[in-house]
Amino acid sequence: MDKRWVKIVYQSIRVIAIYFIAIELNFLWLFGYSPTINELKNPPYAIASEVYSSDSVLIGRYFKENRIPVVYDSIAPIVFKALVATEDVRFYQHHGIDFYSIGSSIWSTANGDKRGASTITQQLAKNLFRTRSRTSQGLIRFIPGVKTIVYKTKEWITALKLEYLYDKKDILEMYLNTVSFGNNSFGIKVAAKKYFNKLPLDLNTEEAALLVGMLKATSTYNPITKQAKALERRNIVLAQMAKDGVISERKFKQIVKHPIKLSLSEDDEKDKTKDSYLRTAVANYLEKWCDDNGFDLYADGLKIYTTIDSRMQKHGEEAMQDWMKTLQKRFRNTWQNQAPWRDENGVEIPNFLNTLAKRLPLYNTLQDKYGEQTDSIEAKLNEKKRMKIFTWKGEKDTTFSTYDSLAYYASILQSGLMTLDPFTGHIKTWVGGINYKYFKYDHINQAKRQAGSTFKPFVYLAAIDNGYSPCDKFTDKAITINYKEDGEEKSWSPKNSDWNFSGKEMSLRWAMGKSCNSVTAQLTQAIGWDKVVEYAKKLGIESPLKSVPSVGLGSNDVTLYEMIRAYGVFLNTGVKTEPILVTKINDQDGKLLAEFKAKQERVISEETAWLMIHMFKGGMEEPGGTSQALWEHDIWSKGNEIGGKTGTTSNHSDGWYIGITKDLVTGVWVGADERSIHFKTSDYGEGSKTALPIYGKFMERIYHDPKSGITYGRFPKPTVKITKDYNCPTPRQRNDTTSIDSTAIVQSDSLIIESEQ
Repeated sequence: MDKRWVKIVYQSIRVIAIYFIAIELNFLWLFGYSPTINELKNPPYAIASEVYSSDSVLIGRYFKENRIPVVYDSIAPIVFKALVATEDVRFYQHHGIDFYSIGSSIWSTANGDKRGASTITQQLAKNLFRTRSRTSQGLIRFIPGVKTIVYKTKEWITALKLEYLYDKKDILEMYLNTVSFGNNSFGIKVAAKKYFNKLPLDLNTEEAALLVGMLKATSTYNPITKQAKALERRNIVLAQMAKDGVISERKFKQIVKHPIKLSLSEDDEKDKTKDSYLRTAVANYLEKWCDDNGFDLYADGLKIYTTIDSRMQKHGEEAMQDWMKTLQKRFRNTWQNQAPWRDENGVEIPNFLNTLAKRLPLYNTLQDKYGEQTDSIEAKLNEKKRMKIFTWKGEKDTTFSTYDSLAYYASILQSGLMTLDPFTGHIKTWVGGINYKYFKYDHINQAKRQAGSTFKPFVYLAAIDNGYSPCDKFTDKAITINYKEDGEEKSWSPKNSDWNFSGKEMSLRWAMGKSCNSVTAQLTQAIGWDKVVEYAKKLGIESPLKSVPSVGLGSNDVTLYEMIRAYGVFLNTGVKTEPILVTKINDQDGKLLAEFKAKQERVISEETAWLMIHMFKGGMEEPGGTSQALWEHDIWSKGNEIGGKTGTTSNHSDGWYIGITKDLVTGVWVGADERSIHFKTSDYGEGSKTALPIYGKFMERIYHDPKSGITYGRFPKPTVKITKDYNCPTPRQRNDTTSIDSTAIVQSDSLIIESEQ
């Protein structure tokens, strides 16, 4: 060979070598990022984390890409054959780059028939390491045409590395776990479930051909929305399989006539992948753990095992849905065509909707556009437009202005429900609202509302733990309490919910069961409102509590979560247990990463805790007990005992019920997000009529479900000596403290704070 040609060949090889090295090293940041050997050994594709209930039911996923990897042997062989026949017929002959196909592609393109020449390995490199993304491109991307050559070169280099590190089976497995099959389905397992409700191992020939055909363009060949195109593409794949000898010509002619048969698992998949109050709560619960331990909840394929019981969760959601439909109808009937936003005197609040509108990002946008032209802003807020809205009969298309929408949604009642096993700290149900899609605000641990009479037990707890007994008596009478607040002289004259004082002597148990405001106020004064705050804090109320005479009637804002945690102390013999949502976390291979156990601390004596459970039963057993609406529910078999406390705040803005059984503590809150929106009167607005029915329906479902593991029964007997008198008969009640007749009058328990100046 002529020396000149030897020199040209040598220089060419040298230039090519320098070019490849420069790309690998990203010389002067010209060529962008290339995957390292370590990254090639540990492919970085995002894997969905899965969330399981305590009874091993998959209840959700967190993902950037909805993917669940599977091993080679879990995929039907026909899928691999269809893939190779269609995408890379010489897959088993090349080492990542098919020079024959490249040459053929160049020739075909030159003759007007443009064809690609990427091998399956190159496609894997492109999908796995985003070789065509902006982060993989350096400064040279600004030179027209050059970036295409660079990213193609990167794919060749990466493909060669992949072929060196992995065998052909591994490459096919990774490829099918990586690619998108459309409709938010990444990887063969999710796709097989999505389109055919099958495992990948069970796919047949025509199903394999359909899925492989989609890889060319998932939108164009979407079998859900473009079935004709998908069918055409499937048949092309089948033809390729026949040409390659994967299937016989006879079989091809037989199955090519078959229509596409899908078996969509749409409802199931939506349920597992859509956001919910529960899945959001678990994500928030794990946020710090993931940050501290370097995990990505949405990409690392974690297996998260929660404390939630899937059956109880379902019962909680259904009980809430069932009652809130009815309650919302009553609410609308109460107000008819009147605006429900009212002040304490029942007067409609002026400019209410305009105030709400000013909180919207839209309002800031309009202000930026129109400035001081308020008429233009108002015109836009009154402009009608098509939208979908939430209704209890399902999603509805309608025409609303911004003001129409604000008025409609402000008038919708919300609710929250949580169940705790206080012995283990396991949260068994978490229902943060009526519909997560439309109302993201969680009413368990985000919403803070006045607790009303559900706060009264802290008064009686402080009294019993400091010398009083359930049988000590106070007279139901009018009182005025004078006190100082911030150096200012004030007075407070509490009223009972019916605005009457009976003049009767009442035991503490009767007063708490009947929810008597005057006795609670007197007892608060006797032990000191600072003492009430102290005990509430001791049991787990973390929200700021204003120490004033009305504290015992629930004038402070707290969360449902805090209240349930505190009530758990009574059932758990005086031990405060910190609620937990997660018991353990495994990695994608099943290796244990972390275990969680509830922290526990004794905060009151076992005797006091047992006496408080006895006090809670007074809501059912004492005359006028506010829990007695529970008689309407089928939850009283086999001598079952339930203790609990209702709560209602001023103007019936909030309704509460917290119930205690031998196994569980469950709390329910009901109200509108805007406090000025409430029922007109106590006819429907009290906690016994808003929140208690949800609790009753929930417990009915649990007791009637033999798989729930929750049974009827009495509260445990004390295991320590009870030194205080607690068996104190009251009118119309037998000495054995068994439940009174269900015809007993149910009294209101509203928080009424009058004359506090």
